[in-house]
Amino acid sequence: MHQYKGKLIIHTGSMFSGKTSSLEREVKRFTIAGYNTIAFKPSIDTRYEKSEIVTHDNTSLKGVLVDNIDEIVEYCKVQNPDVIAIDEVQFLGGDIKKIVASINEFLAQDITVILAGLDMDFTGQAFEIVKELMPLADYLYKHHAVCVKCGTDAWVSHRKTKDTERVVIGASKEYEPLCRRCFLEEKAIEEDIVNKNQVEFRI
Repeated sequence: MHQYKGKLIIHTGSMFSGKTSSLEREVKRFTIAGYNTIAFKPSIDTRYEKSEIVTHDNTSLKGVLVDNIDEIVEYCKVQNPDVIAIDEVQFLGGDIKKIVASINEFLAQDITVILAGLDMDFTGQAFEIVKELMPLADYLYKHHAVCVKCGTDAWVSHRKTKDTERVVIGASKEYEPLCRRCFLEEKAIEEDIVNKNQVEFRI
């Protein structure tokens, strides 16, 4: 696995697409190969166990809880890892430019960096940090869940609740994977309901 030394590996896509499962498999392969591996997850992700990175199919990986990129940098100064994995990287705190610079510094030190994260939010807008990191990847994998409406490849994580905040932590109760067509149809229905309520209110 020496060809992966100092490489950036990114797994992205919608929720339920297997991003975290892929990150977990990568880390376990590097661990078996004798590399010093450390996995991190943002502390904002309160799902499942705090000290574990858990996939939607309930496999898990020990993870260090962090708030921002600075904590990862300081942790790695002590542990001297060969491989760093960050799950749900879109939730990682810190200035985007600093996150990118820190990851580039890890790569320059021949540390392999594995990232998993959503490419888009529930409205279909790109998460800025993932958008900035994708062109830098040596290996970039776009994963797809199955659209719950029609069974084709899903494109986005549609929020089923009425929350309007950009970041709402949740799983299948709050989100569902939809393809582009079904997502646009769902948004049209939601907008029609909003417009209808506004008209009724004015009356």
